[in-house]
Amino acid sequence: MNDFVKSKINASIQLKAALIQNEALLTSITKIADEIVNCYKQDGKVLWCGNGGSAADAQHLSAELSGRFYYDRPPLFSEALHVNTSYVTAVANDYSYDEIYSRLTKAMGRKGDVLIGLSTSGNSGNVIKALQTANEQGLITIAFTGETGGKMKDHCKYLVNIPSKDTPRIQECHMLLGHTLCEIVEMKLFPKP
Repeated sequence: MNDFVKSKINASIQLKAALIQNEALLTSITKIADEIVNCYKQDGKVLWCGNGGSAADAQHLSAELSGRFYYDRPPLFSEALHVNTSYVTAVANDYSYDEIYSRLTKAMGRKGDVLIGLSTSGNSGNVIKALQTANEQGLITIAFTGETGGKMKDHCKYLVNIPSKDTPRIQECHMLLGHTLCEIVEMKLFPKP
């Protein structure tokens, strides 16, 4: 069993090593951080969405911005769109599950805000609809996906497509890059003396 555990750790290491070599992806992360910083400088907000484990990651990363990351500083407006279960279940029941994020994006999103959608396949219908709505409203759209980008690649300004088809490894990299974004944003907006 130790060899099995080692194989999973090694797979994670190998994928992260591939990220280090991916200059286009690294450049995208830097550009995304700049977009988020500019959004906050204009009194904007960052919205997040995903399903299942990606919803959990969206909520986690949202909290890193709205709470704090490495040090005490003012809070930033950041919200995961699935946290109101009464809303989610009502809209899923009255309209459809595919509408849950697009309706909130329409209600909450303003031009210049940022919407980050997470989906390892890149094919989550509700996340795609949220990206489409965000584009119509002038939000900066970002998709965190797996290798192909799925259908989401056609509906975002920035694509962070992890070069893998293995869901857990993709999610690990989403969190690594998401945490890195949060740290860059915090450092740029609230530099330590």
